[in-house]
Amino acid sequence: MVGMLAAMPPPAPRFTQPGDARFRARGDACPGALRLHRADDGALARVRVPGGVLSWEQADGLRELAGRLGDGELYLTSRGNVQLRGLGAECGSELASRMYEMGLLPSERHERVRNVVASPLSGLDGLGARDVRPWLTALDALVCGSGEAAGLSGRFLFALDDGRGDVDALGADVTLRARGDGDAELRVGALESVALVPADEAPGAALLAALAFLEAAGGTGGASGSRSSSGSGAWRVAELADGGASLFDAVVRRLRGAGRPVALGTVPVPDAAPPALGVVTGPGDTDALSVGLPLGRADAARWRALTDLARDHGTGELRLTPWRGVVVPGVRRDRAPGALDALEAAGLVTGDRSPWTGVGACVGRPGCAKSLADVQGDAASALPVAPRADALPVHWSGCERRCGHPRGEWVDVVAGPDGGYRISVVRDGGRTGEPGHVTGGPAALATAVATARTTRD
Repeated sequence: MVGMLAAMPPPAPRFTQPGDARFRARGDACPGALRLHRADDGALARVRVPGGVLSWEQADGLRELAGRLGDGELYLTSRGNVQLRGLGAECGSELASRMYEMGLLPSERHERVRNVVASPLSGLDGLGARDVRPWLTALDALVCGSGEAAGLSGRFLFALDDGRGDVDALGADVTLRARGDGDAELRVGALESVALVPADEAPGAALLAALAFLEAAGGTGGASGSRSSSGSGAWRVAELADGGASLFDAVVRRLRGAGRPVALGTVPVPDAAPPALGVVTGPGDTDALSVGLPLGRADAARWRALTDLARDHGTGELRLTPWRGVVVPGVRRDRAPGALDALEAAGLVTGDRSPWTGVGACVGRPGCAKSLADVQGDAASALPVAPRADALPVHWSGCERRCGHPRGEWVDVVAGPDGGYRISVVRDGGRTGEPGHVTGGPAALATAVATARTTRD
């Protein structure tokens, strides 16, 4: 086929606009570790990892389960969680038992609602206003201890930002952002209005906001699938009729009614800022290593390279990032460069000049029945030799759902029914111009994608 560009009509809008909440007749079917999803390549389990924090033993246990029960690979999500794919239909009981043993299922009722992202470099590089790990521990315990919180959908998201603005940019439903003055900003959805609360009260305020959302949404109930007859069926704050403005007012009233000191402010939502790849210099004589996984996937060898490094030369911890990367803290400074070279040799992305930098994709064929193409294979075939330093991130999707796409400014590559792809640039939640339609081999795709990634208005 000959590569060609032609104007195509824009895709149908997705379910993202405020007030676009549909009246849902069923509960949230988001997969978990106990409720598996049937995909074309077998069952899928999604393991929630609050803050992306795993011990090396937990990480190694996931590798062993993927190899014995699944397809042998681990898949990172845009929320820093882990998916196991290709699972057998009868593995549910064994999988659940092992998850309990590894400490990854502290509450059966809450396992799908423990959706928390956190600044992955918090406490490691001296740049944040505070280390959010205590917030993470406290919030997870509060969520798991609340019977009402079990009614959240598996899509509802908390974000804990240490002040640098990285996860504040991810569009969470409830965000806490640390401040240098000892307070925390509580944001609801994408509103610029924030409530200022004392830092030690912040996790409780976040849970209060989540429970207020459940009431505003009519008790949509992700775990049980129940909702009130008058409920909107909203699963996310953005689906509320006013985008969360009334919810924010209700949260402030509840906080003040509980006797908590609350001031109000206005803080714009920042642009996304994922952690840089490579050696992250920290205080003292240790550094952290920040690496990416090509397309968010790791086979046993790559995953073992990370867990062995964490066990033998780090603090024993891995931090999974919402950008499908991994941070290994506590590597002695004189060992860090050699350790980074070893991770690169294992096939991990260790710097911005890797052709994989900024490239993402959904699972595509053969794993997803809705996908129109093998998008991961096509993305690999169309990689540049080395991306420009200012290249936009690109996400390849097998259908209009665009699962796992980034936020902010990015290149949208969507498979079409004719075997080609529609390519456009997304800025501020909207498309710039008409999508170009590209058919042809890898060279035509690579040229079109590279051009879109370096387009600046």
